[in-house]
Amino acid sequence: MASVVLSGDTSGSITIAAPAVAGSTTQTLVNVTGTLAPIVSGTAKVAVTDFTTSADFTGIPSWVKRITVMFNGISLSGTDAILIRLGDSGGLETTGYISTSTGFTGAAGSTANNTTGFVVQSDTAAYLISGIVVITNISGNTWVESGSGKLSTAASWICGGDKTLSDTLTQISITRTGTNTFDAGSINLLWE
Repeated sequence: MASVVLSGDTSGSITIAAPAVAGSTTQTLVNVTGTLAPIVSGTAKVAVTDFTTSADFTGIPSWVKRITVMFNGISLSGTDAILIRLGDSGGLETTGYISTSTGFTGAAGSTANNTTGFVVQSDTAAYLISGIVVITNISGNTWVESGSGKLSTAASWICGGDKTLSDTLTQISITRTGTNTFDAGSINLLWE
C-alpha cells in the first residue's frame, strides 16, 4: 500500500472526511509538535502461566511518553510489595528511584518507601491487587509515576515517585521486593 500525504492549509489544521454511514465521520488533526500515535496495548501476562517472579515487557518504542501499568487481581504468596522497574538498552535499572506507596484499611495506613523500583504497597498475602500506575516522561530520560487501586473490598493503595534513566526507556519489569511468587491475576501495559 502506498503512503498517503496530507497537506494542511494556513490554519495549521488538516481535516479528513469519509463518506457518512451513521453519525459524524470528520476528524480534525491539529498541528502539534511531536509524534501522533495510537494507544498501544501490550500482551497481557497471567501469573503462574506466564510468570511467577517478574512480568517483563520489552521492545517499548523510543517515542513513548506515557505508560499505564494495569493490575487485575494480582496476588503474591506473602507480604512482599510489588516493584515496577524501568530499563533502557543497558538493562533494567535497580537504583535511583524515589518511590513511596501507602496501603489503607479504613483510616489506618501502612507506608513503604523504595529506591530500587516504583513500589505498590501490599502487606497481606490474601490481597488481590487491582488498579493502574501511570508512568509519564517529564523531560529527557526522567519519568514520574502515580497510581491507585484496591487491595481488597475494604482496602486501597496509592503510590508516587520519580526516576531518571541513563538512556531512552525500552523495557519495564514488574517484580516484587523479596522472594515471594506471583500466584494469581494478570498484568498488562498501555503505551502512548
